[in-house]
Amino acid sequence: MSNYSAPIRDMQFVMRELAGLDEVAQLPGNEEVSPDLVDAILEEADKFASGVLAPLNWTGDQEGAKWNDGAVATAPGWKEAYTQFAESGWTALAGDPNYGGQGLPKLLSTAVMEMWKSANMAFSLCPMLTTGAIEALLLRGTDEQKAMYLPKMISGEWTGTMNLTEPQAGSDLAAVRTKAEPQGDGTYKIFGQKIFITYGDHDMTDNIIHLVLARLPDAPEGVKGISLFVVPKFMVNADGSLGARNDVHCVSIEHKLGIHASPTCVLAFGDKGGAIGTRWWASPTAASSTCSS
Repeated sequence: MSNYSAPIRDMQFVMRELAGLDEVAQLPGNEEVSPDLVDAILEEADKFASGVLAPLNWTGDQEGAKWNDGAVATAPGWKEAYTQFAESGWTALAGDPNYGGQGLPKLLSTAVMEMWKSANMAFSLCPMLTTGAIEALLLRGTDEQKAMYLPKMISGEWTGTMNLTEPQAGSDLAAVRTKAEPQGDGTYKIFGQKIFITYGDHDMTDNIIHLVLARLPDAPEGVKGISLFVVPKFMVNADGSLGARNDVHCVSIEHKLGIHASPTCVLAFGDKGGAIGTRWWASPTAASSTCSS
């Protein structure tokens, strides 16, 4: 069993003496960020990291995630730990209050994230990817996309991914071939394959929101022709309930040294007629030619 104890005193020193916690607490929206509150959150995070995540680290790596007939099952204890993680509010710590988040500063959430990573790297990759997807939606998502996805991603009910790398492209996004065909109703059908997609499929939540790089039929070559699409594992109805299974499927999982419990997936989009997605961003600066997933 792995043992972990967070260096809380070091974190407190860095936050207060080097990173300016007092000044951060004076910023709008941070009026309730008192030293006592920060200390209490760090202490509770340490309890979760050391008591729940660290004991799963070794066993999770030994068992690993399992692929079977297009579905991925996480290691024993993973699903229960994630449910406890979300129900304890850790997914919402720095989330936008307009969508159910706690709105606490990133100075604090970064220290907490360090605990997850130190106690159990394989587990921490899931909330890390979800946080990135949340921030992307907040920055560039449409109002409809934000309303549909953010509340359940911030609550932890759904997770998120990013889908960049392809077999022929690697980290060279200029070579991305995944296609997005407009359907005339504001949606697109996505066709292509993505590799090395961290938590691209799993059994911990009911839905996974994929952020997918693809090209429109008339897109120019290179990174300037890349657009970003939101492609859920399950379609979402107008009332927020889950609809039909989307045409995105995990066809295999990779094996990465030290994080076997983190499902690194090969995802196929459109093998059964086209994965439905919505577009939000098509910009020359939307992606870097050196990014990777």
